[in-house]
Amino acid sequence: MNNIIIRPIITEKSVGNASRGVYTFEVAKTAKKDEVAKEIARMFKVIVTNVRSVVMHGKTHRVGRRRTELKAADWKKAFVTVKKGEKIDLFDIAQSKG
Repeated sequence: MNNIIIRPIITEKSVGNASRGVYTFEVAKTAKKDEVAKEIARMFKVIVTNVRSVVMHGKTHRVGRRRTELKAADWKKAFVTVKKGEKIDLFDIAQSKG
């Protein structure tokens, strides 16, 4: 169960979703939804009601003099819904900026 949650994804859209109780995380590509739910509940002391996940395909870009095409690795994103009234303080950027 180590290294399931890699990092939170904090963007304008994810902060907006956080106000509705949906938090976005990058997770291990092999992580299952129930493992993600248990790890989030353990880390942030919240009750997880739903987990949706999607595999994000890595972008391709050209580099170097010969414009060789490279592809970034695929990664997995999880949308975690918590019980109404609970929140994860990590996503409270909008309120702390003032």
